Amino acid sequence: MLMKLTAALPCVLALAISSLHGAELRAGVGRVDITDRTAGPVNDPCFAKALVLKSDGTTAVVITLDAVAVGGIGVIGNGFLATVRGLLEKEMGIAPSGVVVNASHCHGVARADTAELAVQAVREAAKDLVIVKAGTGLGEERRISENRRLLMKDGSEVDMRRAYSLPPDEEVASVGPIDPQIGLLRLDREDGTPLAVIYNFACHPIMNPPSKGCSADFPGFASKVIEETFGGGAMAFFVQGCGGDINPVRYKEMLHPPDAEPLGTMLGASVLSAMRGIETKPGGVLKVSREIISLPRAADYEQRILAIEAEQKRLLAALKPTNINFKSFLPLLIQQKLSADYPSHHAQSYLHDRQLDRRALEQMDADNRASVEAYLQNLTIMEQLTRLNTNLVLLKMHLAQTKAAGTPTLEVELCGLRIGDFKLVTFPGELTVQIGLNIKKASGDPHAFVAGYTNGYIYYTPTAAQRGNTGYAQEDCDTLVAPEWQAIFEAKALEMLKSL
Repeated sequence: MLMKLTAALPCVLALAISSLHGAELRAGVGRVDITDRTAGPVNDPCFAKALVLKSDGTTAVVITLDAVAVGGIGVIGNGFLATVRGLLEKEMGIAPSGVVVNASHCHGVARADTAELAVQAVREAAKDLVIVKAGTGLGEERRISENRRLLMKDGSEVDMRRAYSLPPDEEVASVGPIDPQIGLLRLDREDGTPLAVIYNFACHPIMNPPSKGCSADFPGFASKVIEETFGGGAMAFFVQGCGGDINPVRYKEMLHPPDAEPLGTMLGASVLSAMRGIETKPGGVLKVSREIISLPRAADYEQRILAIEAEQKRLLAALKPTNINFKSFLPLLIQQKLSADYPSHHAQSYLHDRQLDRRALEQMDADNRASVEAYLQNLTIMEQLTRLNTNLVLLKMHLAQTKAAGTPTLEVELCGLRIGDFKLVTFPGELTVQIGLNIKKASGDPHAFVAGYTNGYIYYTPTAAQRGNTGYAQEDCDTLVAPEWQAIFEAKALEMLKSL
């Protein structure tokens, strides 16, 4: 009897270990180039990457795209997600609810057949699944991002965009927060070599301007650093977080050529540093969930449009007549800055005893100062009008979309994904950073993360406070939702994370 028990002991221990770590987790990776090389110059390539995971009858597919959005804007149309899910269900039996697609929001140009190419990447990933060990961790990167919303001294907020100029420095009171956290999932093969890493980070990938050509921007360079360092076919998956109001640092820099590669290199190095401290373990939970929620549509477009139009009229009425144009303004301004007391000539012309000459110079200087001051005020008004005009177009566009929809609510898809201890909740809008900070803090789970730009696109989704901004930033004008959306989403996100 003792011999039988002794013989059975290894099986009992193996069963206990299997139960402790969860069912066997298998994974595979695939990649396809989606760069549209017919659309113009290419700075660096864009990819669709696929991570296929299987465990105990559950299949999850994570697809990351170097593209601006999953439908809505860009060449990837609104039928993209349905096409991908339909093909995967038909060909591979993968349930639509198990497919999670995140766009980095880079402004690279993807091919029109990106849906089919993304499915090709999944096929590649699924054909060679291997047993993996999973580990979760945290990294930090503070050097590459900045909040693009500026809190003004009058209580309004202005954003930083290439579409218009920055406000005067003396009117800025403070800036908004960033989220420096990098959420990490590491998947290793049984021999300990890396197979894949998911890294979740919040920042607009828009450092490279369109003039540089198609680019995956800093996430492309970060992933390249990670993959080249690990080698062995390891693949890096950038998952965009709550970067709706987060720009690359010094995005408005005018004295140096914009370049995303140094930012990507720093992010990649920070990922690698944090990855070395992650311990991977066999087995691990694999869960994926999907819910559709209703969000209230914005109902204040007309009110905001009228307010902007009234402000436009006020600013136009404030424009001052002036005798000068830019050609005469610039040298006059320089003269006055070089010498406040003697702008028009050398000191001796003012100090000479000829009273009539001195008085004539002084009067001319007074007239010129008034002209320069008026011109400067007009320039400031021009900059304000440019910001208002740009955001007015967005409000009118979404008013038309809302009227065409004919419903008071907007249906959106949320996904929950758990791989080992790594937990992710997703949303199809451009979530601003405070949303992610709120959810991660309220969850109390250091390994809970949030991703916007996933499984659809519904434009910006700012906080309720940002939504009421009187300064008319892009985030609060380029939106379809009412302020009440925030509380609804945050509550549901926490519920989904808890259920994982």
